[in-house]
Amino acid sequence: MIVEQDLHSEALIAAGRFALRPMRQSDTGLIEMYAGDARVATMTRDIPHPLPPGTVETLLRTAADPDHSVDVWVMDGSALGHAEVLGILKLERMDRQQSEIRYWVAPAFWNTGIATEAVGALIAANPHGAAQVFAEVFQDNPGSARVLTNVGFDYLGDAEAFCVARNAVVPTWTYSRKMGG
Repeated sequence: MIVEQDLHSEALIAAGRFALRPMRQSDTGLIEMYAGDARVATMTRDIPHPLPPGTVETLLRTAADPDHSVDVWVMDGSALGHAEVLGILKLERMDRQQSEIRYWVAPAFWNTGIATEAVGALIAANPHGAAQVFAEVFQDNPGSARVLTNVGFDYLGDAEAFCVARNAVVPTWTYSRKMGG
């Protein structure tokens, strides 16, 4: 359920134990700490390790750009006494009413259902009005694959993607979910 619209195109989305909200400058320190963790970086396509100075500020500027193609949400648990930053979700606009979702959760919150809850809330809100949403996970990250199947994604096939932190091409599993009726 979308709760309110922010100045950016991203909306505040209720997600049970936390809210999904646009990034703020005050998130920089926690995002740097979590994204700088090799366990997080090596499971994403685009987070370098070690994390260079200015990486999070660049993400903030990109997300605030009115012409951006990627919306970014912070998983914020502060309203219910949890951490202010639990992880990040990105939703990239593609052509033909399609979007691609990417996400990561801070290691302190792994295996707590946070990722499933966040991805499920974003899919339910469908802020891009997408007819279909895609996702991919590295094959050595079966937990993220379970997140996707838990929220109704179907396995499409194997592929590969470049991982900046690993400086290597990594095998992936690709998933999709048709939206609406």
